[in-house]
Formats: sequence, C-alpha cells, structure tokens
Amino acid sequence: MTTTMRDVAKAAGVSVATVSHVVNDKPGARIGDDARRRVQEAIVALGYRPNALAKTLSEGTSRFIGLVADAIATTPFAGQIIHGAQDEAWRHGFVLLVANTEGNAAAESDAIAMMLEHQVRGILYSTWYHREIEVPPPLQHTETVLVNCFAGDGAFPAVVPDEEQGGRTATEELLAAGHRRIAFVNTTSPSPARVGRLAGYRAALIAAGADVDDSLVFEAAPEQEGGYNVTEAVVSSGATAVFCHNDRVAMGLYDGLRERGLRIPGDVAVIGFDNQDVIAAHLRPPLSTVALPHYELGAAGVRTLLGLESPSSGARQLVACPSIPRESV
Repeated sequence: MTTTMRDVAKAAGVSVATVSHVVNDKPGARIGDDARRRVQEAIVALGYRPNALAKTLSEGTSRFIGLVADAIATTPFAGQIIHGAQDEAWRHGFVLLVANTEGNAAAESDAIAMMLEHQVRGILYSTWYHREIEVPPPLQHTETVLVNCFAGDGAFPAVVPDEEQGGRTATEELLAAGHRRIAFVNTTSPSPARVGRLAGYRAALIAAGADVDDSLVFEAAPEQEGGYNVTEAVVSSGATAVFCHNDRVAMGLYDGLRERGLRIPGDVAVIGFDNQDVIAAHLRPPLSTVALPHYELGAAGVRTLLGLESPSSGARQLVACPSIPRESV
C-alpha cells in the first residue's frame, strides 16, 4: 500500500502538518531539530514519496517542461533538439514531456491542451527545419519559446541557428585553404537558410578581398539529385572549390565530379552544411561541413524558458554553427 503523510506522522510522533512543513521545506516553519530528524528518518524508513500531482495543484506549476515538435523525433539529425532539451531540463530539475505531432493540427492541439492541464512550466515549440511559422493559438496561454523556428510578428522569443555565420564559416574555410574562385550551390527552396548562407558566403569573400562573382552562385534542388545535376555548370565556371547548401547536395556533386574524372579535394574542394552524419562522415573522402547546432538549440531553448538566458520577447537568439573539418578541403 502507498505510504501516506499520515503514516509518516504516526511513525515520527508528530502532526501531519509538521510532516508537510518538513517535506515542503516551508520557510518560517517552527520545527525543532529533533522532530525534523524523526520525520526525515520515518520518510526514509517507510519509503514515503510526496504526491507530485497534489503539489502541482497547490503551487500552480509542475516540474515538467513541454516540447511540441512537428517531426524532429523521426528526423535523424534534428532529433538532437530533443536530446539537448532533455539534458538541460534534467540539469535544472525538470522532466521533458515530448509530443511529436507529424504536422497533424488536431494532434498538436491535443498535445498542447494535455501539457497545459499538467501545468507545465512552459512549452518549447520546434520544427525540424528552420522557418517562419504561425504559432498555435493555445500557446498564448503559457510561457513559450520557439526552437529552430520563429514567429513573423516577433511575438515569441525564438532560438534559431545563425545561418549567415554558418555560411561565412564555410566560405572562410575554403579561403583559408587558398581558394579564391569559390562557387556556392544554393537551394531553390525559399527559407532563412537560403538567404542567410548566401549572405555569409558573400560577406566572407568581401572580407578576404576576393571577387564576389554572381556567375559562381548556382541554384539546385536541396537533395542529391540537385547536386548531381548542377555539376556541369559548376565545373564549367572554373571554380576550384564549392560550398554546397547542404550535405545531400554535396553528395550528388561528389558523384558528378567523379564521373568527370575530377579528384576531391585535389581538383575541386567541397564543403557542405548540416553535418548530417549518415552522409558527411561516410563519403569518400569524408565531407568537411558546417553543423546545424541542434543539440544546443534544444538546450538553449530550455535555458531561455527558465529565464537563465534572456532574449526579450520576440528577439531571435542566434546559435553558432560550428565548422566540422574533414578531408574534402
């Protein structure tokens, strides 16, 4: 049978109120050292555990943090958002409640309602790729931090990758290897990544005193076939190095370069973006890339929610995208 506070009080020879004060460490409670010791010994001896639900109801909040995601739990590298948020929540004494909705609006609404019923400390709302979103109306009723996404009207704090810095870092790595004619294969899909990585590419060239040549900027579908199909145009441009929008594009470019008898990095250096480990680390040669900081996005989201980091409402907190050097540069 479950041990109750009354059982502890009887074993310790004190009132139920005294046990409650000890268990909840109530400030200002006048309890003698001997009575406190007897209560603590009875708790251990009887294996008493406080009723977390009752405490939640009395305090109006719980030790839970909610995370509602559209698909990151089933996306190999973006699942690190959950890992980072979970580790950071544990570090501060909270448990993460995760709902993966697969973009189902009804499931998303039900998940948020359930979390609000459990009086979570707040909710992280995350998407598997960086984009602008319409924030679900129920999130107006609790503290919310957006992770890997942002609201167009700036109504919610958001933690997002620094796409421009990532593009600059990738280009700087190619410049540091001695390249000056550097192509950039951008995505055809409108997104913050498309805009930010191009801006970073151009900024790095300007800072290095290299020519910004728009004829070296190409567009391709953000997948392996896109990288393969753009190979002829890249080779014809005379570029000695290529910055690819993502690792899948780089994988397709690898195939296209090999078919033309070109060596990586001897003839053409290649760098990707995302650090999708199932691709980047297993290409031959292993692909130099820039990582999307999914783990840190999740951790920073929790810190922001708990007030340990303080972007103002609507501010976007940028998380750096680190370089992952391998053998393709």
